[in-house]
Amino acid sequence: MLDRLRKLFEWAAGPRPERPDTRQHNIFEAAATYVSACAEDDQQGIDEAAGWVSPEALSFGVNELACRAVIALARERDESPQRVARTLLGLPAA
Repeated sequence: MLDRLRKLFEWAAGPRPERPDTRQHNIFEAAATYVSACAEDDQQGIDEAAGWVSPEALSFGVNELACRAVIALARERDESPQRVARTLLGLPAA
């Protein structure tokens, strides 16, 4: 199962452009760096992380990070994920 997920993530990341830095970044590393850079208004960090994987893979990683963050906050606050998500976005309770 884990091997199939790894292969899916590798496929979603797509081919990597040649660059001097031969270190490979995965979807989740790119998403974590991208979101952190956005939170800190770090355009250089945003641009760097966005170049590590395909736009689709980055979107998938950011979505997964958002889901995990909302679930963690919901557990911490003993609230529903929907309530936490709406609160974070400044929306009224549903």
